[in-house]
Parts: sequence; C-alpha cells; structure tokens
Amino acid sequence: MTTQQPADNGAAPSATNVISTSAVAASATRKEPPPEKPSDVRRRSHIILSFWLIVLFLGLPIWWKTTTIYRADLPLQEMLDWSDGKACRPVFPLRISIRAGALQEQEAQNLLRLTQHALDDLNDFSGHHLRLQLAAPSVTESHDPDSVLTIRLAPGDATTATFDPHEPILDITYPPNAVPSHTASSSPLATYVAGQLRSAFAEEQATISYLLSTNSIPSDHRPQGLAPDVAQSLSKRTTRSLRYAPTYHLTFSLFTSGSLPSSWDIERAIAEYMKPVLDVLSPIHNFTIDTQVQLYATPGVQSQVLNKEDLSSFINAAEWPLSPSIGGAPTINFVIFVGNQTIAALGPDADPSRSWLIPQWGAVYLLPLPADTAHVGAATLKQPLLTFTSHLLALTGAPQSGSLPLRLSTLARIRSADLLLRASSTLGSLARLALALPSISIPPRVADGVATTIAHLRLACDSLGTPDGLRHARVAEAEAERAFFEKSMVGQLYFPDEHKIAVYLPLLGPVAVPLIMGLLNEAKAWRRRRKQRAEEAKGKKSE
Repeated sequence: MTTQQPADNGAAPSATNVISTSAVAASATRKEPPPEKPSDVRRRSHIILSFWLIVLFLGLPIWWKTTTIYRADLPLQEMLDWSDGKACRPVFPLRISIRAGALQEQEAQNLLRLTQHALDDLNDFSGHHLRLQLAAPSVTESHDPDSVLTIRLAPGDATTATFDPHEPILDITYPPNAVPSHTASSSPLATYVAGQLRSAFAEEQATISYLLSTNSIPSDHRPQGLAPDVAQSLSKRTTRSLRYAPTYHLTFSLFTSGSLPSSWDIERAIAEYMKPVLDVLSPIHNFTIDTQVQLYATPGVQSQVLNKEDLSSFINAAEWPLSPSIGGAPTINFVIFVGNQTIAALGPDADPSRSWLIPQWGAVYLLPLPADTAHVGAATLKQPLLTFTSHLLALTGAPQSGSLPLRLSTLARIRSADLLLRASSTLGSLARLALALPSISIPPRVADGVATTIAHLRLACDSLGTPDGLRHARVAEAEAERAFFEKSMVGQLYFPDEHKIAVYLPLLGPVAVPLIMGLLNEAKAWRRRRKQRAEEAKGKKSE
C-alpha cells in the first residue's frame, strides 16, 4: 500500500536561490559615484589649460631664445662683390717728378708732354699709371716726397741714366741738341726717358699683373697675359717669400762644432751692415732681433764642395736648437756655420757660393775661420751680414732689380695689392660659408669685423700706391682673418640635430606624456558632456 506524503511548504531555499539573492542585494547596495560638479570640471579644465599656457607662452619662448643660433646680418652680396673684384678696380697712379733746371719752362713742358705720350704708348696695363709732372720750384729737397721717383735732367756729352743708390732719384744726362723743338711730335730724348721709366717699373707692373691674374678679377680689369717664363719666375718668388706680417723676428745663430769660437760681435755687425736696411723697411715691417751661439756636431757630409743635393743632409734644420718665435711673430733664421766648405756653382762660369737661402725659413752661410779663432769680430761678419740682407729682401718679397729705395717703395705697393686681394678673398670665403651652412653661428664680433674690413678696403682701394694704402690694407686683412677664424662659429658645426634629440628626449619625455594624456582625456570628456547635453535637450524638446 502506497502512502503519499504531503509536500513540505516550509522547506529551505536552494543554493541557487541564495546566490541570486546575494547578487541582487550587492548590486542594490553598490552606488554610482556622484556626478561632478560643474565647478570641479571647470577647475580641472583650468588647471590643464594653465599648464599648456605656461608651456606655450613661457617655456617655448625661453627654449627658443636660449637655443636659437645667433646669426648677425652680413652684407653677403657686397662681400661677394669684393671677392669677385667688382667692388674695387685696383689702380696704381704713380707720380714722377721731373727736375729740368737747365731747360726753360716751355721746353720742359714740351719734353714732359712727349715723354708722357711715349709712356702711354708703351703701357699695356691701365691699372698701372705713370704720371709725369714738373717738380715745384718751392721744393728744395733733391727728391720730391710726394712722388715715387724724381728724374733729374742735366746737360752732358751723351745720353746716360744712373739711379741714386740712397734715394729714389734717376739722373739723366743729355746732349744739348737732344732737346725737342716746340713743333716736334716725337723726341729721342723723350723716348729714352720713357724707356728708362718703363724698365724701372717693369718688375712692379709684372708682379701686380701676376697678383691680379691669380685672383678673381673680372676680365676687363685684368692686364694682358704674362710671358710663361715671367709668370714662372714670379710664382717661384711668391713661393719663396714669407707671408706678409707686420712684425718679423730675426734670429742670428753661430754654429760651431767645438769650443772655439765662443763669442762674436754680432750686435755691432748688425748695427753697421744690416740696420740701415731694416730702418728703410720699417714703414712696411717691424723687426725684433735675438742672437745665440750654439754647439753643433760636425755635419755628415765632409766634402769640401757641396752639391745641391747635399744641402739638405749637410745640416738638418729640424734638429737645429734654434730659439722659438717671440711674441707670435714669424721667425726668419740666419745661421752662420763655421766650416770651410763651399757650395758647387750652378753654372760652368759661376763662382762657388758659401750661402744658400731656404724658402720661407731663412738662410745659411758657411764661414771659414782659423781653428784657433776664439772671437769673431764685426769685420769678419761683414760679408755674411751683407748676404743675409740680400736674403732678407728676397724673403720679404722685394723686387730684384732697381735701386734699393725704389725696390722698397715698390715692395710697399706690392704688399698693398696683395693684402687687399687677400682680404677680399677672405670676405668671399666667409660669405660662401655663411650661405652654405645655415646652422653656423655668426656672432656680433664677426659682423663688426666684416664692417671694419669693408671700410678699410674702400680706403685702401682709394689710396693704392700711397703709404696710407698699405696701412688700410693691413688693417683690412687682419680684420678679415679675425672674422673668418672666429672660434665661436666653429662649435656649432659639430652639434647635429640627432644630438639635440638625444639630449632633449630624456628630459622632456616624462613631462610631455602626462600633459598630452591629460589634454586628450579632457578633450574626450568635453565631447562626452557635449553629446550628453545635446541628447537631454533633444529629449526635453520631444516631451
């Protein structure tokens, strides 16, 4: 018999029911965060905005100001014009005075006119003018100081020409019948004087022509081409001579292989045989002098006659214990070596020599002395000092022909042209460098140096052929070199952009990430609030 039990209505709830009830209760107890107050939203937005305003209007300008490469304004086109020879046409107007006391004024004027015509016919380089003038009667000196050369005409038995060894004076004698008449269109005397002047200034004209032809001078400003042998000779002379410097340091050294000689009267010898030339060169160069006696071992070559190939091994200049340069001025070394050797003659008819010149360095003289000579007197040093004087003129670039006063005045004009061209070339190089490297720094000192250079170049160009021309050209060249080799410009060349990124990224990365992320989150929240307000407005409108 089956017994049916009634259902128990008071049974306990199942586990599933318990879990569901707990979840509902938990969800009912979890509260949503309260909505942000409009003032809090505005405060957060203002904070983020203030950070970005500080970055944009304070940080970035300070960074830009402190990291921007300063580039002073340079007259680049004018600098290139100087380099290309467009800003200055080198012209050397040389005035020559004529003293003709034995001629009447009308005869002298006629002779001057015919000589000037003959000079103009011989001149093929318009940049080198020889302008004749009659010496003023009020000038009492034998040489007119306002002229580069004075011609003294005097009657004589024949037509001769002689240069004064101490002053820039050319003495010309002429027979009385050589004076041209008033109606003559030409004159042998005028042709002779023009030829002498042409010969006297031929080397100067060739040198200036060579300087202009080796620089960027327009074709209409250049002289006619030089002969190949003349150009080669001038090239060798330029290579041999020292670069121009306002001051040179002269070192006189006596090399001996033993204890004798132990002294020498070099100061007196310099004062007697070399000082006059140094004084004449003083308007162009200053000189400082020191002397020394050095003990040096016997050279490796013991032959009495030294060939050209033996000179390099006879004495090794790299091992000479010479004094260094004083005050940064270039040093010219003059070495007297006590020895009986001679240098082989270069030609069959030439005499053996005891000296040789080392380009851009100095000279060496082999002085024979008795073995028991303890002191070298000034008279013994006369020939070495005279030889060194000749070598000094060659090392400073003086012309080789003509009287000494005329050679030195020519040297001043050549140096003026050389310095003017070098300063102009340096300006052009600086302008091209500034154009090619936009990231290079140009400090105010460079701009000031360029302005000073251009100002003195104009003055030098206007006064070529005068002492003022050399002075202005010297200042222009020094200022141009100083501007081109300004140290603060070079440092920026080795600071590439990759290096800037490597420096800035570790510093700015941790700061930039929170700023950018905060700005993005705020922008998203603003868009969400704007969308929400639009939906609420739409719902109200539909109701």
